[in-house]
Amino acid sequence: MLEVSDDLILRPVNPQDAKALFSLTEKDRAYLREWLPWVDGTKTVEDTLNYITFSQKGEKDGTLLNLAIVWKGKVVGITGFNNIDRINRFAAIGYWLGSEYQGNGIMTKAVHALTEYAFKELFMNKVEIRAAIENKKSRSIPERLGYVHEGTLRSNEWLYDHYVDHAVYGILADEWHK
Repeated sequence: MLEVSDDLILRPVNPQDAKALFSLTEKDRAYLREWLPWVDGTKTVEDTLNYITFSQKGEKDGTLLNLAIVWKGKVVGITGFNNIDRINRFAAIGYWLGSEYQGNGIMTKAVHALTEYAFKELFMNKVEIRAAIENKKSRSIPERLGYVHEGTLRSNEWLYDHYVDHAVYGILADEWHK
């Protein structure tokens, strides 16, 4: 668990989160669907529970770490490492936040804490964030935190009926610690 501030913690997802996460997904389905490829496949609480089981296995294997974002005692989104590559000392951060909780600095604080964790606890050399080129809210997080825009991956993700390009942001341990 990462205590980010008095009212913000990041903790591993668990089965008790399934209803809250599914409710957030259901409420923001149209909004989330614009940028995330898994929304249509999440039709029931059971689908969310399957995601949590997958996350727990990945955490145990050390290949990923999905964390519930808990703000003021309420689960408001997900963040974490979609990929942890210990051989190359690389981690990739992903995130989503319920629309009603945006604009409070939650995600910037969460990603800052994850970046710190990656370098200080996991001893990573590089942390990367990818976001659809048109997803300005998502792109603003790494930009705000000093990540370097390393380039664009063309047609990198299929979103239901079209491809989207991804902006790739990265930061190295020695850059973060300056």
